Amino acid sequence: MAQAPDLGGVKYEEDYIVNSRGLKLFTCKWIPENQEPKALIFLCHGYAMECSITMNSTATRLVKAGFAVYGIDYEGHGKSAGLQGLVKIFDNVVDDCSDHFTTICEKKENKGKMRYLLGESMGGAMCLLLHRKKPDYWDGAVLVAPMCKIADDMKPSPIVISILTRLSTIIPTWKIIPGQDIIDLAFKEPEIREQVRANPYCYKGKTRLRTGYELLRISTDIEKRLQEVSLPFLVLHGEEDRVTDKAVSQQLHELASSTDKTIKMYPEMWHGLLYGEPQQNLDIVYADIISWLEKRSNLGNSRLEREHKHENDRSLKD
Repeated sequence: MAQAPDLGGVKYEEDYIVNSRGLKLFTCKWIPENQEPKALIFLCHGYAMECSITMNSTATRLVKAGFAVYGIDYEGHGKSAGLQGLVKIFDNVVDDCSDHFTTICEKKENKGKMRYLLGESMGGAMCLLLHRKKPDYWDGAVLVAPMCKIADDMKPSPIVISILTRLSTIIPTWKIIPGQDIIDLAFKEPEIREQVRANPYCYKGKTRLRTGYELLRISTDIEKRLQEVSLPFLVLHGEEDRVTDKAVSQQLHELASSTDKTIKMYPEMWHGLLYGEPQQNLDIVYADIISWLEKRSNLGNSRLEREHKHENDRSLKD
């Protein structure tokens, strides 16, 4: 396990795990050095991105607010194995994240701690699918511009989609899906665009056929089943987002069966709310995220109490 330099009260470590398909996946964690974490937060990065560099500022902010943060690079992303930018079967990636995150949650030292998911863009879709896989497991999710629907600016015409869908089974790794440069569309700050372009672990170039098909399939499926979302969540979306559809975030807020749900829409902000905006905008976004998390984490041993109540209810039924 590799250990990074001191980040000022933040202890950072890297490791690799092997998934059920024999692939090596990169994992990392940021934890408070001198205090017990208030709760556990699991990062789900966006398409073509990775955790350790692009989401380092997010993790560091959250640790300095008292949380322990864990990340994983998906297959075909970041420092993990697999052809860069290729998502063969999204359900496999969901299984990888679920296996790794639940292993951490079930460690003895973490048993009583609240557990939250935080995902941006495609990572927001990942959070919703992790919740669908284990509906009662997670205590909440922060969904940042979640990919519940790909914005019209990013989507090819229906005829092109039909052709590409057929081709995705024949030439899955080809990079021929037309579309605008997602880096230019996502990040408002020019220096952030350059940092992403200079990061060798971020995928650049056109979307691979199979990946495009999987992203479309998953986002369409989520959009049809928004009412099944039942966990507490905070959804954040920039009013000027041209990558994922803000209208579907509003639909998610309206249709979800969750009793604890909050939406924040940010005028003039773009897609990259976690690190692509000017500093004053980032401060607003993180203040909202940390406030939401702290209100739900300051409940003492509520996770243990809830689990005991669930066990008692089950034994009474039996």
